[in-house]
Amino acid sequence: MFSHIMLGADDTAAAKKFYDATLGALGIPPGNTDDKGRLFYVTPTGIFAVTQPINGEPASCANGSTIGFAAKTPAEADAWHAAGVANGGTTCEDPPGVREGSFGKLYLAYLRDPAGNKLCALHRMG
Repeated sequence: MFSHIMLGADDTAAAKKFYDATLGALGIPPGNTDDKGRLFYVTPTGIFAVTQPINGEPASCANGSTIGFAAKTPAEADAWHAAGVANGGTTCEDPPGVREGSFGKLYLAYLRDPAGNKLCALHRMG
């Protein structure tokens, strides 16, 4: 459904440290920075990118928005969460764990990145 997701960040070096660690915990290689200072993580299923806003205004997180990353196991989601906290992220929502809802049982772990963007690692329980 999606080709890419791009988030804004004022400090792309802090973003690279955070996303190299968290996405690395999900098996994604470190990001590459292009000649415009944008950070890209390219996978077979899509692209995740981080950039300073091109309008020169400060980056801001969207209230009510969450970017979700697929985790293969609950342990991988936990590793993602731990890597985020250790690399400039902050935990938010409930602690990582199983939640039941209309989509069935999900293992969820939530973080905010250094720019305040809300993120989630999600594993669909079998």
